[in-house]
Order: sequence, then structure tokens, then C-alpha cells
Amino acid sequence: MTAVRPRPRFVSSAALAAALLCATSACSSSTSAESAERSEQKTTWEEPAAYTYTLTSTTQVLAGTFRVKVRDGTVTEAVGTDADSRRQIQELPDQVPTIGELLKRLNQARSDNADTAEAEYAADGHPVRISLDWDKNAIDDEALYVISAYEPSAD
Repeated sequence: MTAVRPRPRFVSSAALAAALLCATSACSSSTSAESAERSEQKTTWEEPAAYTYTLTSTTQVLAGTFRVKVRDGTVTEAVGTDADSRRQIQELPDQVPTIGELLKRLNQARSDNADTAEAEYAADGHPVRISLDWDKNAIDDEALYVISAYEPSAD
């Protein structure tokens, strides 16, 4: 009969991996919480009487890049900057939103407990990116709005 000596027990690699995973997820969850907190912040930005901006939209209804003029909360002019957006302006002229309307969509998505309702803001408080997804399992309800070249007007 062979004598078996007890060997010192070492922490298994599975336990070590689990501990590392737990530590890593704890670190990333605080970062995600901070990111979520920033994206949930309400903006103090107030829509001016007149402004222009460029909207790049990827939604089922409106896709493309548009140069938009707004006066008194209404789009007064929208120009498509590419073939698709020019076609959409002709077919759906009233679908290009103001920044105020985009913020209303964001707030509505948050009220509806959408899976994603996030925004990034510029230093002056206007949104520069709004991402919406009411149901992460649906394939046709996502919306991404990128706002650039924002300029308040004196008009």
C-alpha cells in the first residue's frame, strides 16, 4: 500500500478568478453608476428663441444629417446634407425636431422606464448626444441623436 501525504491546499484558480471578477465588477459598477447618474441629470438649459444646429439622427423614422433653424420653438428650415436626408425632408418635412422636442422625448423615455434614456451635455447645458431604447429586446425602437454646430441666434 502506498502512503499518501497530505499536500498543502492552495486556492484554486477558479476561486481566484471569481475573486478577481468580483473585485473588477465592483469597480466597474461604481463607474457605471456614476455614468448613469450623469446621464440622468436634468439639464438646466433653456431653449433660446432662435438657434441653428446640425442633427445627425439614426431612427426608424428619421435618418441622416440635417442643418436645422429654429425660431420660437418651431423648426423654420431643415436642410438635408446628404441624399437620404434630402429625400426624407421632401417626404417627411415635419419630422425634424427642435432640441427642445428631443429633450421632451428623453424625459418621456425616462418616465416610461425605457431601457436606455441617456444624454450627454455641453458645458452650456445643451444636449450633444441623446440615446434612447425603450426595449432592449426590440430591434426597431432605438434612437440616437447627435447634436453639433449649435449656435444661438440674435433673431
